[in-house]
Amino acid sequence: MALHHLGPGDKVHLPSLASHKTKTAALVKTDAFEAMQLILRSGDVIADHAVPGFVTIVCLEGSVTLYGAKQVRLSAGEWMYLDRGEKHSVSAHEDSSLLVTIMFERLAAGFS
Repeated sequence: MALHHLGPGDKVHLPSLASHKTKTAALVKTDAFEAMQLILRSGDVIADHAVPGFVTIVCLEGSVTLYGAKQVRLSAGEWMYLDRGEKHSVSAHEDSSLLVTIMFERLAAGFS
């Protein structure tokens, strides 16, 4: 089944961990950025990887550690970003919900 992405002006309710059944919910994917809600259960690990854009991560619920250039523990309400192409992995200390945005380097026409 194809994932449904939001369009400009659309809104979505980000479900809490208690009601979330899937691990990832794609929200938006354009040529400029991508956004997703990532659900990790306690003990889940996302192996080393890198993406070709800047990454922002908001911990909505729970607690995770990101291993990259720095080791950073994120808890509910905390935000961080990673430089483009930075190799990183993620480990969940407890059931956690993350809002992840990847911004690709592309200038829209008329903007500089």
